[in-house]
Amino acid sequence: MRIVRHTDADFDAQLRRLTAPSSLFDPIIEQRTRAIIDAVQARGDRALLEFTERFDGALLLPDQLAVTTAELMNASLKADEALRQAVQSARKNIESFSRRSLRKNWSARNAQGAAVGEKFDPFQRVGIYIPGGTAPLASTALMTITLAKVAGCPEIVVCTPAAKTGTINPALLFALNSAGATEIYRVGGAQAIAAMAHGTGTIRRVQKVFGPGNAYVVAAKRLLFGYVAIDLLPGPSEILVLADETAEAPFVAADLLAQAEHGSGHERVWLITPSSKLLASVRTEISRQLPKLPRKEFVRRALENSGWLIQVKSLDDAVGLANQLAPEHCEVMTRNAPAVADKIKTAGAIFIGPHSPTVLGDYVAGPSHVLPTGGAGASFAGLTVDQFQRRTSVVQYDRRSLTKALSAVQKFAEVEGLAAHARSALIRMEGAKRKSGIRNQMSVIRPSRAKGR
Repeated sequence: MRIVRHTDADFDAQLRRLTAPSSLFDPIIEQRTRAIIDAVQARGDRALLEFTERFDGALLLPDQLAVTTAELMNASLKADEALRQAVQSARKNIESFSRRSLRKNWSARNAQGAAVGEKFDPFQRVGIYIPGGTAPLASTALMTITLAKVAGCPEIVVCTPAAKTGTINPALLFALNSAGATEIYRVGGAQAIAAMAHGTGTIRRVQKVFGPGNAYVVAAKRLLFGYVAIDLLPGPSEILVLADETAEAPFVAADLLAQAEHGSGHERVWLITPSSKLLASVRTEISRQLPKLPRKEFVRRALENSGWLIQVKSLDDAVGLANQLAPEHCEVMTRNAPAVADKIKTAGAIFIGPHSPTVLGDYVAGPSHVLPTGGAGASFAGLTVDQFQRRTSVVQYDRRSLTKALSAVQKFAEVEGLAAHARSALIRMEGAKRKSGIRNQMSVIRPSRAKGR
């Protein structure tokens, strides 16, 4: 890991390196991803099968892309009681949290008395990407599909990579099925995002794509924005621990190591502290804990690529740097941690105090763990259930409210030189006047006819 102190002569230069763009914006990755997308758009399933063999080592036929009901039943039989309870516990918290975030239809009267409001409908067909690779993320199935179910999406399409044997981890399949996926395909990487965005012979296109992934998956989401709606840019995992001398070094080290073990090598971990003693203790703890981890080689690679221990002059400086980095996960282990956490404005999720490790957010807390990375947290929030709802504004005027709006409509149309705009409102009043005249004539004619009888 890199160690940087505010007393270093090149401290500012080191910070510039620290805040450089992440792998999400690598031009080489973007170029390769564009080629994959073009191939899927041009050749559909054939391209999917070729990329699946090249990148995952699985040789499949077109009719093997979709996961079968028999596979799902088999996965359910293999699920032990501990897995079932874990899935149920996490899903309960996620469902409860999501229901509170659902947007509800509303209506009100504007200044002219017209009815205006919004209605929220679930997207009818959504696509969700679940990373696979070296770690089958069963928790991500719950953190995405559950939200789609709560929102009421009727078609929930999932893509996830297969192993070399063409199979998908049974625990992941159990979680996918339990959460409510309606279609599951063994397709990974940028090609999966392209398939959901453009459609192929096997996979029909979706309205919106959700879910985290590696740098290629995120690049595909950026490049396909507009062909399909996109949730956010959740790439390789990140954690920033903001701590003072009161923090427990073993806790800090364990949390940094946990987020570094995903396996892509692009994970980013930071400790920012004004305490030189804590920095040294965390460094020692990392050296002590790392050799004991089963995935220590993955962790070591991530730490070598993007692991930073940073000593700043003050806690305010630490907060300022954290807001500049906009981390996916931000843990606050300081005195008066809630007050310090309140100053963090750009993190995907904030974990407050010594007993709130990021892993709780990863698995069971309730909010989705699909969060912005690569600095995108400065602009994007994490995944929420309302992102599975399509917002539509609703407007209903009557004759009285239209009359009150006419002068403003006419003035805007005059200023903008758009006479037809004004005419589309005025013509309704002219029609109303004609109908009113006819009614007045009828009121005169009818009594005379009645008298003649």
